[in-house]
Amino acid sequence: MAIVLVLSGAIQGCANKGETSTLAQHSGPIKVYSYEKRGYIMSEKVVRTEAEWKKQLTPEQFHILRQKGTEQAGTGKYAYSHEHGIYRCAGCGLDLFRSEDKYESGTGWPSFFAPISPDNITTAADNSLFSRRTEVLCRRCGGHLGHVFNDGPPPTGLRYCMNSAALDFVAFKK
Repeated sequence: MAIVLVLSGAIQGCANKGETSTLAQHSGPIKVYSYEKRGYIMSEKVVRTEAEWKKQLTPEQFHILRQKGTEQAGTGKYAYSHEHGIYRCAGCGLDLFRSEDKYESGTGWPSFFAPISPDNITTAADNSLFSRRTEVLCRRCGGHLGHVFNDGPPPTGLRYCMNSAALDFVAFKK
């Protein structure tokens, strides 16, 4: 059973004020899971200015990660990928999803039934586009990754519908 962390309002508080920053502004170390270390590590949150993010990310990555955009269905480079490895945040490199937890949802976006660890993501209410959804964000940099829905396969029943541009893939030998 996956556990989804819900923020108390830190992200919503920033969003309500029209700020472009996210949870990452709230400093201090956080505990996250590292696939390479096979365990939890302490990590600092990644805080950058808008100009620094624009310099680091491609325009598409910036639009998705920092402005809560989305890529067109079926166009993302990982939508139909079946390689073995780890999907990391394209903004800060945090481990997010394992290829073993990826499945074909038929939506045109990479879909996973669980994150690598519930400690590596956060969620927030998203009431845009005349619907109620649950936004998924990187816990370390606050980048928008996609949304999670309750229509996924066992064992969790969840579908983490992510944007390829918000992810980097590191392949591993099976």
